[in-house]
Amino acid sequence: MNIRNRLTLGIGILFILILLLGLQSVRSVRQLSVASKDILTDNYNSVHYVEEMLRSLDRFSQDSTSRGILINSLELQQQNITEVNEKEETSALTQKIDALTDSVSIKQIQAIREDLYRIMELNMNSIRFKSSGMETSAEDAVQLLTILSILCILLAAIFLIRFPAIILRPIDKLKQGITQIANHNYEERLDFGDNKEFRAVATSFNDMACKLSEYRRSSLDQLMTEKKRIEAIVNSLHEPIIGLDSDRNILFMNDEAFSILNLKRGNIIGRKAAEIALNNDLLRRLIREVYAESDDHREHEPLKIYADDKESYFQMDNIPLYINPVGETIQQFVGNLIILKNITKYKELDSAKTNFIATVSHEMKTPISSILMSLQLLGDSRLGSLNEEQTQLLSSIRESSDRLLNITGELLNLTQVESGKLTIKPKIVKPIELIEYAIKATQVLAERFHCFVEVEYPEKISKLFVDNEKIAWVITNLLSNAIHHSPENSRIIIGAIQHEKQVDIYVQDFGHGIDPRYHKSIFERYFRVPGTKVQGSGLGLAISKEFLEAHGGTISIESEIGKGCRFTVSLPV
Repeated sequence: MNIRNRLTLGIGILFILILLLGLQSVRSVRQLSVASKDILTDNYNSVHYVEEMLRSLDRFSQDSTSRGILINSLELQQQNITEVNEKEETSALTQKIDALTDSVSIKQIQAIREDLYRIMELNMNSIRFKSSGMETSAEDAVQLLTILSILCILLAAIFLIRFPAIILRPIDKLKQGITQIANHNYEERLDFGDNKEFRAVATSFNDMACKLSEYRRSSLDQLMTEKKRIEAIVNSLHEPIIGLDSDRNILFMNDEAFSILNLKRGNIIGRKAAEIALNNDLLRRLIREVYAESDDHREHEPLKIYADDKESYFQMDNIPLYINPVGETIQQFVGNLIILKNITKYKELDSAKTNFIATVSHEMKTPISSILMSLQLLGDSRLGSLNEEQTQLLSSIRESSDRLLNITGELLNLTQVESGKLTIKPKIVKPIELIEYAIKATQVLAERFHCFVEVEYPEKISKLFVDNEKIAWVITNLLSNAIHHSPENSRIIIGAIQHEKQVDIYVQDFGHGIDPRYHKSIFERYFRVPGTKVQGSGLGLAISKEFLEAHGGTISIESEIGKGCRFTVSLPV
């Protein structure tokens, strides 16, 4: 018997039992309803009429309407005679009531009461008898319904237990087969025997498995060839490359990586990177960088590696790898690719550039100082007076020399930052001292441009523990920039304010302002805002940022076109 016939038979039998159960329930309820209606019609009404007549007898001598109620109830009782001997008792009662006159004796009332009690007792006995019969019928109905219910439950339980097993057995077998195929076991085959419903499914499944097996055998060689080709390409690269899977196991390394890490091929591939890193400092550092970049995407310093009897510098690139599995849209993390770019040549060039700038800047300071001293001597009136053209020429030379000296100083500061020789000599200093130093250093410049410097300083503010020379240089540079970019007769505000454990020193001008597009770029080296007419090296703000970061501080800008600029230096207390 196939599944369809089994399902039809089981559901059909269950339906018939439920139908029988319903019909028997309706029949039993109907019988009980008819019996209760008979009790109500035959006996309960008679009891009610007797009670009405008894109450009328109690008021017979006091109430003139009692006779009418008594006679009316008697007539109703005469129409509701249903029990044996009830007719005789009712006739006797009728005679006694008809014999009543206005002068009623107690004996007559008592005789009527006795007849009424006999009629009531007769009906009450009948009610008890009929109720007993109803109870018996109800018990029989309950037993029958219980039997039918148990049969339905048993059949339903058998159906629920057996039928899912019948249905799911071939489905589970099919599921196991699909699982084997998913695990690349293409030799799996299905056989459902005489099960006609799943015979076609088994045939299709087996055909699919055969085709997949053939495809695998045909494509395996191709895949191995491609794998060898990729390995050859990776090994031909001159940059060390390391591949990790999602569990940080080493998938591959090229020859350069083995050489840099001082490892031999052996059993490295497939092992935990952390396990190998226990005995390899460089690999341990690389793995640490991989974990660090998974937490924050910061740029790391170049790696200094001693290889091939020389020091080399490498920039590490950690590339997370993601794929879209077949049939899925969500990307899945499959590992990391570590590439070490050899930047030794660029590092050497950068070092040479730094040394060259430092040498040139140092050598230029002496002749520039000599030029400034000569200009001062030429401007001395004791050596003779100068005409107007000579005075202007002298002033122009002095401005150019001052600018050249400032650029030279900035270049020297830059070489300190780039070479890593920046030294911080902190000491306790008041913020007002830094502000006063900057104002004094730019006093001549402010008078030349007719700018008015205003100071905003609170009564109470914490002292700073900083290198006063470098921070004073930063504030002086900001104030000098504000003067250069302010129109004549303009005001400049310099001040300080404290926010909990942080002191902000700000310089605000009311000049043209800086476009918000350039707010980040102005802190980069050699950057100058397009369209500015003020000459400069583009190093001042970059050096200021480096000085502040060395102190654990920051520098920020608030500016809009036409509303001036506000630079804020934030330092920890």
